[in-house]
Amino acid sequence: MFVGEKLTDIRVLHGYSRNELAIALDVTEQAVWQFENGYATPGIETMSKIKQLFNVKNFFFYNDSSIGETVKEEGIAYRSSEKNNAKRTKTEAVYLRFINYLMEYIEDFVEYPDNLILKLRDYTINQIIEEGQVTERLIKEIAIETRNILGLNNQDNKNLLFLLEKNGLFIVERDLSVKTDAYSSWLNNNRPIIVLSNFEKSSVRRNFDLAHELGHLLLHYKINILELTTTEYEKIEREANLFAANFLLPEELFLNDMKSVKRKSNPNSYIELKEKWHVSIAALAYRAYQLNLLSYQQYRYFNGLLNKHGYRVQEPLDDTIPIIRPGKLRNSLRYIFENNLSDLNDFQKHTSFEIKLISKLFGIEEEFFSKYSVQPKIYNFKKRVK
Repeated sequence: MFVGEKLTDIRVLHGYSRNELAIALDVTEQAVWQFENGYATPGIETMSKIKQLFNVKNFFFYNDSSIGETVKEEGIAYRSSEKNNAKRTKTEAVYLRFINYLMEYIEDFVEYPDNLILKLRDYTINQIIEEGQVTERLIKEIAIETRNILGLNNQDNKNLLFLLEKNGLFIVERDLSVKTDAYSSWLNNNRPIIVLSNFEKSSVRRNFDLAHELGHLLLHYKINILELTTTEYEKIEREANLFAANFLLPEELFLNDMKSVKRKSNPNSYIELKEKWHVSIAALAYRAYQLNLLSYQQYRYFNGLLNKHGYRVQEPLDDTIPIIRPGKLRNSLRYIFENNLSDLNDFQKHTSFEIKLISKLFGIEEEFFSKYSVQPKIYNFKKRVK
């Protein structure tokens, strides 16, 4: 029997309204409503269009097993220039269900190290309870403790993405709206995820996105973001920014480095520090301003030069510092396929997804999967847990 909820899921995942899907299928909006609510079944021609549009196999709609547990929309924290958009949030909540479903398949074959991000979240919760509120001092302490636990210590931030993935985070790239840099969420099984925009940003700006979202994951667990007022939303954004600043640029080390900066109001004076810390010139100067190393007038002059030199768009070294891309899920799949623990055919049979959809969900190019598209293999591993 055709499972209408599956059509709703795949439609929302791709950002279609019922009316938009109806136009794409050349049917009425009422017909789509009937398909989704179990009052009608798509005909052969319509079914063919649906499969082609969404890159799923026929069995996807006739299998009543759900695509994982519902992800709560109110727990999705955006790094964005605008407050959460309801339609977009709904789409991303469905996306998180789909990607979590794929991650569960992977974890049948791959055992990851201890999730230090989860331990840091619990540590943060206990610190906030003890303090009674989130204060600037507490944010600073949590940021430094997080840096130490993750193994950054006195190092720069060059390997930040790798260390986050190694210690429990799942990071994926996805086509987000122009105004959204990233978002984060805790999935229902205590699996933390950060979704980065696949828009070509510089490596250093991406580091700040990661640190900002890590701040949300640790400081704002179970906060209902959809119910926040604009003022409350701006407050948690400031807290995430403060965490990111202290996490990426520890005060003691940064103050020592700033002694070598002679003209603190000149953006070009920060190029060497940018190369060392892998943090943008704009963020370095803002951190200096936070620590009272620049006066208000000096900081205004700095920003004027930033605009004059076009550094709001591209800074020096942006084109030479390589962009680090997520590798945890890619490497997990490679390990599974190359060690004959499973294969792409089994993966597709389990999900009923075509390669194009799997590629889109993981943010991994189709060519990666195509080279594993071979005849089924004889596994040398225990059967996947159902």
